[in-house]
Amino acid sequence: MKKILFFLIIIIEIAATLFVACNKEVEGRTDNIGALSPSNIDLNAGTWKPILLTGPTEFAVAAPAATNTADYIAQINEIKTWQADLTKDEKAIVKYWSAGAVLRWNEILRDLVAKHNLPPYQNDDGTYPFPNANNPLAYPQFPFANPPYAARAYAYVAAAQYDALVAAWYYKKLYNRPAPYVVDATLNVLIPKSDLPSYPSEDAVVEGAAVEMLKLLFPGDQDFIQQKAEEHKRARIIAGANVRSDIDAGEALGKAVAQKFVIRARGDRAGAAAGNQAQWTQMETDAIARGQIPWYSLEVPRRPPMLPLFGKVKPFLFDSLTVIALRPGPPPSTSSDEMKNETEEVFSQTSNPTRENIRICHFWSDGVGTYTPPGHWMAIAAEDFVKKNYSEVRWARNMALVAMAEMDAAIVCWDTKYYYFNPRPSQMNPAIKSLTGVPNFPSYISGHSTFSGAASTILGHIIPERANAYVAMAEEAARSRFVGGLHYNKSDCAVGLTVGKNVGNYAVQRAATDGAE
Repeated sequence: MKKILFFLIIIIEIAATLFVACNKEVEGRTDNIGALSPSNIDLNAGTWKPILLTGPTEFAVAAPAATNTADYIAQINEIKTWQADLTKDEKAIVKYWSAGAVLRWNEILRDLVAKHNLPPYQNDDGTYPFPNANNPLAYPQFPFANPPYAARAYAYVAAAQYDALVAAWYYKKLYNRPAPYVVDATLNVLIPKSDLPSYPSEDAVVEGAAVEMLKLLFPGDQDFIQQKAEEHKRARIIAGANVRSDIDAGEALGKAVAQKFVIRARGDRAGAAAGNQAQWTQMETDAIARGQIPWYSLEVPRRPPMLPLFGKVKPFLFDSLTVIALRPGPPPSTSSDEMKNETEEVFSQTSNPTRENIRICHFWSDGVGTYTPPGHWMAIAAEDFVKKNYSEVRWARNMALVAMAEMDAAIVCWDTKYYYFNPRPSQMNPAIKSLTGVPNFPSYISGHSTFSGAASTILGHIIPERANAYVAMAEEAARSRFVGGLHYNKSDCAVGLTVGKNVGNYAVQRAATDGAE
């Protein structure tokens, strides 16, 4: 009965989230956008600086067959066979995928995060089970895609796609094989034509990289992932955009590059981020030894802390020593007047919530059943990138910069949270009633604020005319956690924004030196 009640609560929370989402969607949406038609094909992107690859030729791509061979002509005829009797569904998948490969796979990733962003229910003895990557379909399903896990997933997928596309662009320029519709003008072309060479296929490169990473990150969803991959490849052939050998070469390259990221992911220490009871107890003991009231879970029964060792995960934009250097100084002492005043400020806000405060609290809540705070910023980025008509390789580069900033912000934030182990406002004053669920990890510093500071900083660099808007969004996101009763304003939110900006500046430094600007 308790388990049924728990799931009813989860369903209600998700329904509330979806209801709020009616007013929460970022302006523009991507459901009905037109086909990607880059204003600049970035033909020299094969010279851009990759993230893990030693260079664009690390994985060889064989020279394609000439376009006058029997094999190539047979591949052209395959396109014509598909196009001879297109169904409504086939036309629909062409329209869907023509919006952009990087865009669509990031949306698929966000959907998977939302699906798996569900905390496990407790066992009968009051303990909590942990998801098991080796048995992903058993309850609780692997993964529990909480904010740190999600931020890491966004970063690995986006970074792998970017490196694979840098390599693809190198080979495109090297081999310069024209698109099928250039070779055979009788083809019915269902996507915008481009001067970009078609071998290897950029869409298949993105698909191949995404599939390998998503199989690692969401092992229980492999059938769904493979279904989307086959649909994506079929859409490119149906559209007359690629012949079969373009697709095969691109997919093989994407998968090969992704394996470098798979190897990195297996050794980045994320697998040990949950820690154990002895380590959790030590964090509490250390806080008490410093004369502080330690954080504890406000759930009943008390839930183990969320990924307390995520601060040890290997970042993308800097090394682990820099994580420590980016850690801010301590919050106010739990026995200080400053802490008392900050707690009273939270109580005052939650005791008299305004309609505007309720709006921003729910707009930025990104809780159970959503694609999390870093995913919210990935969606904001995608909405704005759609309007810029980027090439796929620039799309991937920009998404990778945002995603790596979000992952590294999670690492620095979680390092800070568990180093200080600071209690939430509602722990200091149980009379504080939050406007949304209270996250199961320490208060200092605010994760939303740190994610938002990082994302707004790199996005402001990528699209400078929108920089002020991104700053305003970040400040609102941070404020939402204060007015919602989840964080102290001055210490958690303001410091979190500053730390996030510091992380974001590392992404800006990379952007300025990667050869794309």
